[in-house]
Amino acid sequence: MSNDAENIAEQMAALKIPLDRDLFMRTLIRELADVLQDVVGAEQASSFISVVGQLMGKRINEQYCKALDATSLSREQVAAVLVDLKKRIGGDFFIVAQDDEKIIFGSRSCPFEEKVVGQKAMCMMTSNVFGSIAAANLGYAKVHLQATLAEGQPECRVVVFLKMSDEADAVEGREYFKSAAG
Repeated sequence: MSNDAENIAEQMAALKIPLDRDLFMRTLIRELADVLQDVVGAEQASSFISVVGQLMGKRINEQYCKALDATSLSREQVAAVLVDLKKRIGGDFFIVAQDDEKIIFGSRSCPFEEKVVGQKAMCMMTSNVFGSIAAANLGYAKVHLQATLAEGQPECRVVVFLKMSDEADAVEGREYFKSAAG
């Protein structure tokens, strides 16, 4: 490489541009969600993101089960897995309460950070990953996004119902069922 090319490369590397792999990927996902929403509408965008979330949930569940040398996880393990996976990807999820009927999660930050604001369709990733993992292990889940950072709330509140009930029926959410294949 010539001296001019080296100088130019050094000049580029020294630029104060806020760009790294993480920011690039979060921005890419945000832009994809925006384009989907503009082209097919908010509801269809949520549906497309839901499909990706279900596939991600299946893969993540397989990884945790393999690492734990388990064919399925208990409720307590499912709750711990959902908190752990969010921590691993930069979220700040925590368990508010849990019993045999439901697990309630809170979160003070989203892995998508500021890119999620105004983009509720991106919350379908959490809904589907949580719902897919819970249903794969416990047979059923209904995920209710009670409050989200995407909507401008100060923190997320996600309720994962583990049984069909009047309380679960009374709220909006997506239902997930264990597939016949496991």
